[in-house]
Amino acid sequence: MRRSLAFTTLSTLLVSGTVAMGTAHALPSQSAGLYAPSALVLSLGKGGTAPATVQRAVTLSCAPRPSGTHPSPEAACTELRQVEGEFTQLTTPLPQGRCTRQWDPVVLSATGVWQGRSVSWSATFGNTCEMRASLAEGAVFTF
Repeated sequence: MRRSLAFTTLSTLLVSGTVAMGTAHALPSQSAGLYAPSALVLSLGKGGTAPATVQRAVTLSCAPRPSGTHPSPEAACTELRQVEGEFTQLTTPLPQGRCTRQWDPVVLSATGVWQGRSVSWSATFGNTCEMRASLAEGAVFTF
């Protein structure tokens, strides 16, 4: 009788513990909605026809904190926040400086998610000089 009572008590505790643990795991995660996802792949490619041959690429995540393989994630995330993720605002239409008219196209691209919305952006420049002049001193594509 004692064994039976002990077994029943132990079984009840185990079931209660399992139910309690199951309830705890069934609750929705509270941290999931704290940050809108911001994860991007930034690339630099060469070639005038799509798709360009990628020469360099980095990852950039800005939430919850700047990270990724980008050499300056803090500066790049700050710059993107300033333009609210609008990559077209990172370049100037008329680059400052003198560049040759050599046709050696460079393609910059950004794909991924910025603050919860999908991003697919690219820009083609006549050559590396034009690209650098159009970007001024930005951090996002400095890798």
